[in-house]
Amino acid sequence: MSSPLRTEELTKRFRAVEALSQVTLEVPEGAVFALVGSNGAGKTTLLKTLLNIEQPTSGRAEVLGVDSRAMGAGQLAQIGYISENQRWPGWMKTGYFLSYCRDFYPTWRDEELAELVRLYQLPLDRKLSELSRGMRLKAVLASALAHRPRLIVLDEPFSGLDVLVREQLIESILERTPESTVLLASHDLPEIESFASHVAYLNEGRLEFAEEMGSLTERFREVEVTLEEPAVLPGDLPRSWLNPEQSAVVVRFTDCRFDGQQTMLEVQRRLRGVRDVTARAMSLRAIGVALAKSAEASGGGEVTSCR
Repeated sequence: MSSPLRTEELTKRFRAVEALSQVTLEVPEGAVFALVGSNGAGKTTLLKTLLNIEQPTSGRAEVLGVDSRAMGAGQLAQIGYISENQRWPGWMKTGYFLSYCRDFYPTWRDEELAELVRLYQLPLDRKLSELSRGMRLKAVLASALAHRPRLIVLDEPFSGLDVLVREQLIESILERTPESTVLLASHDLPEIESFASHVAYLNEGRLEFAEEMGSLTERFREVEVTLEEPAVLPGDLPRSWLNPEQSAVVVRFTDCRFDGQQTMLEVQRRLRGVRDVTARAMSLRAIGVALAKSAEASGGGEVTSCR
């Protein structure tokens, strides 16, 4: 299966700040691929570099089979792009705005647009500036989906939207996969977990890992160990045990490379007087918090033990 997006050691610097550091990534065709990480992790910079809004400092990116720096009208016409920071022509009425977008896309489908207008209940006779943020986003999304793009790129699209609006937008996007590949940058981890097929974690411009959602949630566990009596934690704990802490006879940590029996054997070997061990599955939000805490504790360093 071909890959509509791939990068190789992609690096972007803004003067002394390295916003992206040697990012090598491949997005499978038909995936709903989520970029996650804290604010300033490099998510928006990566999207802008892929779309040639920003030029890479070094490395390369390939989009729809073409170097991102050489993309022309043929490639751009196959992409639907929405960002929370986009500027919209507020003076345009919704209907005029959608008609205006039609000429940019050879594959535009009027019947597709009519369905989206009906689904979103768009007021075609009102100016974009007069619409609520949610309704305005629906109008922009309709313009991005009416031509059935091969690639849909979304930068924090659901920020500040109510639950019903988010659900409606997500459903309409998912209806277009696997015909379309979706690349999504968001900090809304609970929402992402409900529909993303793959996830990539960025930390201060570094790609820590990228994998299928099922694989990620399978290997992360919140482990709680009950000891027979209080004991000092040894200093040689495995690096995959993130954020270890102790309260009396209870030791807690996040194991980012959980492996059932092997983890239990490691607990027995490292800790004395183990009475009980429990391992709980973690939500994507809980995983994100654990990774952020670990990175902060290491002074922003790499979370290489979790690759």
